[in-house]
Formats: sequence, structure tokens, C-alpha cells
Amino acid sequence: MAERIAKRVIFSGHVQGVFFRRQTKDAADSAGITGWVRNLPDGTVEALFCGDEQSVFRLIDFCANELRRSDVTSYMVNDAECTQAKDFTIQ
Repeated sequence: MAERIAKRVIFSGHVQGVFFRRQTKDAADSAGITGWVRNLPDGTVEALFCGDEQSVFRLIDFCANELRRSDVTSYMVNDAECTQAKDFTIQ
């Protein structure tokens, strides 16, 4: 079994009101990633991704570059702790 890692990511740009969280959840569910995604008051979106390294980084890249209707202008990735969550939620 691959080692699990966790990354906390803040996405900036046109990321609210464009189904960013729903698309992220769908992609996370497909990839077996646990964690959460939420809108922040400053217009950014924050996410916690927990899973195997390749899947986590693939999901970060997908969110930054491939989500329909969004325009990510920058994102910041930090190490985090994996939660005990068994699924991926929208907060």
C-alpha cells in the first residue's frame, strides 16, 4: 500500500461560483482522495487532499489547470496532516 500524504492548497483566481468545489469533489472521489474543499471569505478556495502522492499531485494539477469555467491564477501548496475522514466533502 502506498504511503499517504496530505496537502493543504489555496487556489486563487476566478474559483467561486463556477462549480469548483463540486468538480473537485467529483475528481477526488474518482481518485480515492479523502479530505475536503471550501470557499473562503476572501474569494479563494481551500482544499485538503489526502491520498497517495501521485494521486494528490495529479488532483492539484487538475484543479489548477483543467476545471471547467474556473480560472486559477495562482495556488499555494503546504504539507498537512491526513484526517481520519473516509471520504471527500464539500464544506
